Amino acid sequence: MAFTVFVDGQEGTTGLRIHEYLGLRRDVEVLRIAPERRKDVAERARLLNAADVVFLCLPDAAAREAQALVTNPHTCVIDASTAHRTAAGWAYGLPELAAGQRELIRKAKRISNPGCHATAFVVLLRPLVDAGLVPASLQISATSITGYSGGGKKMIEQYASPEPALTSPRPYALGLNHKHLPEMSLRTGLAAPPIFMPVVSNFYKGLALSVPLPLALLGITAEAVQHAFETRYAGERFVRVMPLRDPATLEAGALDVQACNDTNRVDIFVFATQTQALLVARLDNLGKGASGAAVQAMNVHLGVDEGLGL
Repeated sequence: MAFTVFVDGQEGTTGLRIHEYLGLRRDVEVLRIAPERRKDVAERARLLNAADVVFLCLPDAAAREAQALVTNPHTCVIDASTAHRTAAGWAYGLPELAAGQRELIRKAKRISNPGCHATAFVVLLRPLVDAGLVPASLQISATSITGYSGGGKKMIEQYASPEPALTSPRPYALGLNHKHLPEMSLRTGLAAPPIFMPVVSNFYKGLALSVPLPLALLGITAEAVQHAFETRYAGERFVRVMPLRDPATLEAGALDVQACNDTNRVDIFVFATQTQALLVARLDNLGKGASGAAVQAMNVHLGVDEGLGL
């Protein structure tokens, strides 16, 4: 018997990509709402409660309203918005977070999908905090460059129109209040959110987040950092730890931000001298940073092959 799935917000970037992932699967029946009834609350409620799994691809306020419509105790809600990423009672949809996270996702009926920047930051810092290499009290800084697809329809039009209004990279969230910050600190175990500068650039998708690490100040080595990553992510099919001081990247002279596009993979790099390190996590902001992560969480919850459709 096929699992039934409903995407509330099916016309957005994340919703469309989820439909692409699910479109060729024989184990999933996708429920669709007629375009003229998208604002019909009763029809949306019917579909929300008819599904085994619901993806909410909505703004935060609308996501809260939608999940409140779900009264069927058997329906699993996976929220792609920021609304529930630090909320009690919601499992964080990053199976690679820590031991036991997959079991939490499997049992949960409410799953919050991680943010794209947050995913990259968490996969870098959580293993180091857990291993005692980075103290929870350390003030971390991070910079992330990402494609404009994460900015929604308006930004996509501004960059992708025949006569684009935007043509260059743009640092943003300069009030130091980016919406991913609460989960970035909570899910890493850091006492304070990072000093974070995201940069949207003039390419469609791809993301690379970097974190400088003062090895000498911390009294640790690049080899210890590399070992922590290799130990934590051993056997993980969607996290690839690249060789220390990755020779191929150094030979190329630059990092290809888009090399994980069209995958559900995260690549982790440690570039270092004897006293400093630069940690980098690279992913597709529409894949492991959004829709791919949501489908992966669904697979874990349903108990099917975690990479099915990915």
